[in-house]
Amino acid sequence: MPKVKTNRIKYPDGWELIEPTLRELDAKMREAENDSHDGKRKCETLWPIFRIAHQRSRYIFDIYYKTNEISKELYEFCLEQGYGDRNLIAKWKKPGYERLCCLRCIQPRDHNFGTTCVCRVPKHLREEKVVECVHCGCKGCASGD
Repeated sequence: MPKVKTNRIKYPDGWELIEPTLRELDAKMREAENDSHDGKRKCETLWPIFRIAHQRSRYIFDIYYKTNEISKELYEFCLEQGYGDRNLIAKWKKPGYERLCCLRCIQPRDHNFGTTCVCRVPKHLREEKVVECVHCGCKGCASGD
């Protein structure tokens, strides 16, 4: 007779420290996904989702790398369960990408002239002072701002 699989997930030690914040961010994400899109441009409908995903990944990054409040096991568990974006966190560890808002901003294939997003340009070098990224709504994520 085959084994019966269960959906029970074994949470690592320390999960109870970060669970309330992650549950709150999940609730915000569900609310943003179900929000109406009336009166918004097509690109604006995904901006709240990108912001919450960034906030959730940044929370995991900060409590592991900056404050060392969680173990490596819990950090890896969070990334495997989809609470954080592994590729975005990897970019934050590199110099010049500490404030990167999303990975689409640095992909040349998504932008005109094969460059990065306008939000990656430092504010003092921009011709227009107020700029919003088309992909995520970021107003500027260059590390030199």
